[in-house]
Amino acid sequence: MKSTFRRLSAVSLGIAAALVLTAGISSATAAPGGPHAGSPTLTASECTSLAGLTISAKDIGLPTSGADVETAVWDAAGSYCAVTGWIRAVSAPQDMQFRVNLPAIWNERTLQFGGGGFDGSLVTATGAYTAQPAGTPTALSQGWVTLGSDGGHQGAPGFDGTFQLDEELFLNYGQWSVKKAHDAAAVVIEAAYGMEAEWSYFIGGSQGGHEALDAAARYPKDYDGVIANYPAYNVTMMHVGAVNFRDALQLEGGAGHLNSAETATITSAVYATCDGLDGAVDGIISDVPGCDAAFDIQSLACPAGVDAATVDTCLSNVEIAAAVKISTDYDLGIDIEGNSIFAKSALLEGALYQGFAGFGSSAQAQGLQFAVFEATMRYGVAGDPPGFDPYTVDPLDYAERVQEVGEIMDVTDVSLNQFRAHGGKLILTHGTIDDFITPHNTVQYWESLQDEFGKRLDRFAKFYMVPGWGHGQGRFLAQYDGLDAIVAWVEQGVAPSGLVASDGNAGADRTRPMCEYPAWPEYSGSGSIDDAGSYTCVTG
Repeated sequence: MKSTFRRLSAVSLGIAAALVLTAGISSATAAPGGPHAGSPTLTASECTSLAGLTISAKDIGLPTSGADVETAVWDAAGSYCAVTGWIRAVSAPQDMQFRVNLPAIWNERTLQFGGGGFDGSLVTATGAYTAQPAGTPTALSQGWVTLGSDGGHQGAPGFDGTFQLDEELFLNYGQWSVKKAHDAAAVVIEAAYGMEAEWSYFIGGSQGGHEALDAAARYPKDYDGVIANYPAYNVTMMHVGAVNFRDALQLEGGAGHLNSAETATITSAVYATCDGLDGAVDGIISDVPGCDAAFDIQSLACPAGVDAATVDTCLSNVEIAAAVKISTDYDLGIDIEGNSIFAKSALLEGALYQGFAGFGSSAQAQGLQFAVFEATMRYGVAGDPPGFDPYTVDPLDYAERVQEVGEIMDVTDVSLNQFRAHGGKLILTHGTIDDFITPHNTVQYWESLQDEFGKRLDRFAKFYMVPGWGHGQGRFLAQYDGLDAIVAWVEQGVAPSGLVASDGNAGADRTRPMCEYPAWPEYSGSGSIDDAGSYTCVTG
């Protein structure tokens, strides 16, 4: 299907860029295509008139029963129109909710926000995008149309996988919701401003990162620029492959379980060994390959005469075996979209596995990895059969269905070639201590792109591995100006260079260079260790 978004000619873009910004619009929008003297506008009365707008099924490029706008409310303080609506299902028991925010003065760009986890609640797209630097203006306040959805269904907080029992809702979550929200928003935008958008962007992290890659790979003509942060692109492998965690923690009747104190013993030893390998003792491990070579978990073995069951400051042989199993690539034995390997954890490279991502209170009360394994195995794979036991179920018994679920949820082997040919640009990021989606998962994806595109890859995609960044948290809570970077690349042909990330943790005041993988930031030996300018990106 052809894109619903048209682009101006190069000549008109040049004229638009040269015009003076309309009064009241932030100067941060002074990039090509930003608000200008002739930018489309919207009034409060025009906003409220959108309520009740109907959208034909033929205007949405995937199966629906059409859509309609439920509310259109003018936000006087923010000078925008908040539009909410429903995309009607074909046969599913739930409709899909979407949201479009229409600024009073539009810069003729759209930014679609991704969701998170199992989705299931409306992304309003009014706040900061994923990893946006604190204190910087939101896209909406800069004149962007922003949009989001509920990912194709509504669900309870956490990992409520019951929607996976319905194939239409499952497809919405796995790949369809991105396109459905995009197309419904396009109709609302044209009704509001009398024109279509020049440029379309998508940004998200985790499941939203998966959706970002769906946007690029599945709907390449609909998007010009995409940012995928720590993406769950291979959801099926991530969830089903987490059987490796379950089995590791259940070794020898549960003796392999690592409680929070034992996990902290591991990570404290890792940091003691590896923190200074990059030249700066700062609580961040940047030289991950060096850490792999330097750290030996056997150094944590309890000495003779010490009962490991009574102490948390050393590990038993079975606890060491569990940690090694978790930190080793695992062959699931099922080919899911061209891959059977569940990538190793970064536990022995600085991942913390505390709090929400910890291993739970016991082998029979495991944490986050087990929660997603159970949800997808129970509902998406097994179909919620009576007597289902997530602690004993063997994915190999459901191999064919696991592969079918991969076709629904994963974007693992969907080529970016059409996106590249269309002129699309991709920024991909991950943190080295992500304890939910291991960074090695995204490395797998990047290596597959290298195999497919070779030297052409650098022309349309950049991958940054950020030391100390976890899953939306971490010792270094990375924040960077991804939106300006992707806009400059798409609209001006200026590839990202010299990107800098700031630490968004409370009280933190430090920056680091964002190095293109496989490079990492090494302290130069002079200057503040909190200043990105004191580091050089190296691969040695």
